[in-house]
Amino acid sequence: MVLRSSVVIAAILGFYFFKPAPAQVPVNDKEALILQGLMQTIEYVHFGPQKTDDSFSKTVYKTYLERIDNQKRFLTKADVDKLKKYELLVDDQVNARSFEFFNTSLPLLDSGIKKAEGYFREIIDSPMKFDKSSPIETDEEKREYAADDKQLKEQWRDMLQFEIMNKWVQSMEDQKEKAKDSKETVKTDEELKAEAIKDVKKRFSDWFDRLAKLRRSDRMEVYLGSIANYFDPHTDYFSPKEKEDFDINMGNKLEGIGARLQTEGDYTKIYSIVVGGPAWKTKKLEENDVILKVAQEGKEPVDIAGMRVDDVVQLVRGKKGTVVILTVRKKDNSVTEISIERDEVQLEDSKAKSVILSLPGKIQNIGYINLPKFYSSFESDGGNSCAVDVAEEVKKLREQNVNGIILDLRNNSGGSLNDVVDMSGLFIEEGPIVQVKGREERPYLHMDKDKNVMYNGPLIIMVNQFSASASEIIAAAMQDYNRAIIVGSKSTFGKGTVQRFYDLDRGIRGYDEFKPLGNVKVTVQKFYRVNGGSTQLKGVEPDIVLPDTYYYIKTGESEYDNPLAWTEIAPVKYHQNVVRLDHKSKLIENSKKRVEASKDFQLVLESAAKIKENRDQTKFPLKLNDYRAMINKKDEESKKYEKLFKNEISGLEITNLGVDLKKINMDEANQTKNNEFIKELKKDIYLEETLNIMKDMINLEESFVYLQPKISGQK
Repeated sequence: MVLRSSVVIAAILGFYFFKPAPAQVPVNDKEALILQGLMQTIEYVHFGPQKTDDSFSKTVYKTYLERIDNQKRFLTKADVDKLKKYELLVDDQVNARSFEFFNTSLPLLDSGIKKAEGYFREIIDSPMKFDKSSPIETDEEKREYAADDKQLKEQWRDMLQFEIMNKWVQSMEDQKEKAKDSKETVKTDEELKAEAIKDVKKRFSDWFDRLAKLRRSDRMEVYLGSIANYFDPHTDYFSPKEKEDFDINMGNKLEGIGARLQTEGDYTKIYSIVVGGPAWKTKKLEENDVILKVAQEGKEPVDIAGMRVDDVVQLVRGKKGTVVILTVRKKDNSVTEISIERDEVQLEDSKAKSVILSLPGKIQNIGYINLPKFYSSFESDGGNSCAVDVAEEVKKLREQNVNGIILDLRNNSGGSLNDVVDMSGLFIEEGPIVQVKGREERPYLHMDKDKNVMYNGPLIIMVNQFSASASEIIAAAMQDYNRAIIVGSKSTFGKGTVQRFYDLDRGIRGYDEFKPLGNVKVTVQKFYRVNGGSTQLKGVEPDIVLPDTYYYIKTGESEYDNPLAWTEIAPVKYHQNVVRLDHKSKLIENSKKRVEASKDFQLVLESAAKIKENRDQTKFPLKLNDYRAMINKKDEESKKYEKLFKNEISGLEITNLGVDLKKINMDEANQTKNNEFIKELKKDIYLEETLNIMKDMINLEESFVYLQPKISGQK
């Protein structure tokens, strides 16, 4: 479906880019051209463009410095003073498409990194005394930049000592537990200390190796991101590689060999293999195989020693039907060549899946659908669509005559707008699902136009503070329509904005020698509920709130820098004739009583308070005995909560659908994934309470009246 608002925006942008341009800033390099495209795109299509003035300059200056040295480990106050003169000049440079501030920062940053690595190498190999009386401040916002190199070196000494001490003390505590088993070999404190130093040394050495491989283009992406994020947290610049990764993530599939790669020293190793993918089918490539060379069929191999993992990925990925040849070193140190024909790889971990839930003696035969994200490959045919997949799961559950359905959107960060509209339509006859509005547009209604209803029974949607965007749209729509009970955290994430990508290659004529230029992701609209309120910042407040471990911690969109404000517009007419929920207050009251009487949920609240307390603590002792005493105290306190979420729910039965068993039993890996999925569900106290709420919905017949028993087989 082509959105009217999309057409309007595309027309405006197209007119701007392709009209005979008045005085544009001349550009003579790729970076200036990208910056020009970024700023012009934001100016013409962003929901709320801001002036490029001194306020812009100060914010971008601060954001960029935080991002290139967020822990204040590289730059000293003297370095920052050299950059301070640009604090109010960034806007002028951006308008002129110039990069004086950025260019000045690079040698200072490179010098700072080399200097820091020198401190690290010297300190990590020197004797350490864990007896400093003053504490270390771990919150970078509370720390000042080091006054000079001497103070910076001391900060590195404190930081490395803290990292080693943390690992060392944890190892000592772990060994105390292991020592209870007489078969375990007990190591001395000095041996554990040596292991801690070795671990920290490797971790930081690998980090400095990765920093050394960063290019100017990587730094430029950070700078452009700092500029774009001034307008809101979701407006950003994407390099061609980043856009490709985004599309793969959204589409839940890629064309390649189906293996995840990870850097190990100068080489890249196989971290994991996607079940069912080309690499898996060969039965030759294995986890922990080290890739030495990569060749395209008929061409010379490329030695990848020292190459960045993202560059290796680009060599390994390719079109379906093409062949890549990997030279790998196996665990026994033998070297072999493995030819793999690339194919389409389905990333199953995010796919919708369903099971049947029962609590014997309480409630039977409840359908449960888990949807980790709103994926879509945006293809007219043959692409992935979570709406199609969820419809299929609903159909399978309906054929099992389930007494209710739970749709779990916890931790679902959103995705496809079209899919969430189609998915919402599975549960109502027809009508508006969400309003979207650009900065000067009249609101546009995204409608479910299909009168068919795929499921007309009891429906509960589970959310939490990490349910965002599309998750919030369906939760808000079903809440406004009074079609479902929303259960979860105090509020969802609060991302109520629409972003679209604009390809700079298509928008800017000529300059072929500089292309590809990448994409700009721009916030162009806001979501509004059918009742007129926005989900931006406020999110969706569930009908029934269940306490979680983040109960006392602020999370979500409001914690970002520069978020767009909450606003509201006029409501639209909406109604549904599927069911009627007349007594939500009774459901809320019953659940509240159960939560207050539940030892588990009361323990969750206690744990949440302790987590808030620990999070607020940012200073830690550098004296070993003091630090160990503090850790022992915290560990002792945490024992009260260690079994939380680890005990199986008494009597909870979880059954796979018969039609899914063939795929599950296809191989051992699928069986293991399924077993782990069910194992986690069996320990989910939130799912148990949601089943209790479902029981109340079904039993309180007067509060759940079926108005349209006839359903459709398709949607």
